[in-house]
Amino acid sequence: MTDIGIFYFATEYGHNVVDVARDAEQRGFESLWLPEHTHIPVSRKTPYAGGARLPEEYAHTLDPFVALAAVATATKRIRLATGISLLIERDTITTAKTVATLDLLSNGRAIVGVGGGWNREEAEHHGVEWSRRFQKLEEQIDAIKIIWANEEAAFHGKHIHFDSIWSWPKPLQRPHPPIVLGGETDYTLRRVIKHCDGWLPRARNPETVVRGIARLNELAEEADRDPESISVNVFAPRPDAELIDRFKSMGVARIVLWLPPEDSDAVSQRLDGYTRFL
Repeated sequence: MTDIGIFYFATEYGHNVVDVARDAEQRGFESLWLPEHTHIPVSRKTPYAGGARLPEEYAHTLDPFVALAAVATATKRIRLATGISLLIERDTITTAKTVATLDLLSNGRAIVGVGGGWNREEAEHHGVEWSRRFQKLEEQIDAIKIIWANEEAAFHGKHIHFDSIWSWPKPLQRPHPPIVLGGETDYTLRRVIKHCDGWLPRARNPETVVRGIARLNELAEEADRDPESISVNVFAPRPDAELIDRFKSMGVARIVLWLPPEDSDAVSQRLDGYTRFL
């Protein structure tokens, strides 16, 4: 069975994210995904991948973990996901505690979507060396899992290093909340197999996702990892019944539909329209 989630660009001017979550849960959607940008540099040297002017909401995103914590207090079942968290811009130890706290207080509903980001200046403002961001990301994922799994945790890598620490709470989910990685390259697929629990490809080009699933299974078998242990979470496909059915027939774990930061009436209309895919 394929779950249907909702991605919402939560801002201070769109429909309140807590109300969106309640509405989505009441309609039967499985998960709510929130993006992350700490800021958008005014320089705008990095071009927007969409090819046009950067949409306003990118500079207005709420902190996803704070927003998801608020959602957790107002909902019962819907999964709470980042799509994606820019982990390279975050402190590793602090993020381990943040996610563990969210998972504990939500009764085990956290999903951690992560990625390397696309805005070079934004990352560099956080001291990230752009050419090495994925090496850092890999170490962060591994270090966070070590913190979650052990009473005493230590990690010594090229980018992340700390001696033995105590850090509670631990996540409620075991062995840990699912970690899914965004991206569409062959390097992404190899990182998924080595470090993560799932893949989060954008469906801008559906055929890229289709080919990626086949390649992911091939690489998993080469690495002696069960492909069934890796979830495929298709992000923002066209809300087209034939395309959605195609992804469902391929056995993807989750399809995440896009919801822009509109007013309550517009959000409700989109959610009602998306219920046909449930």
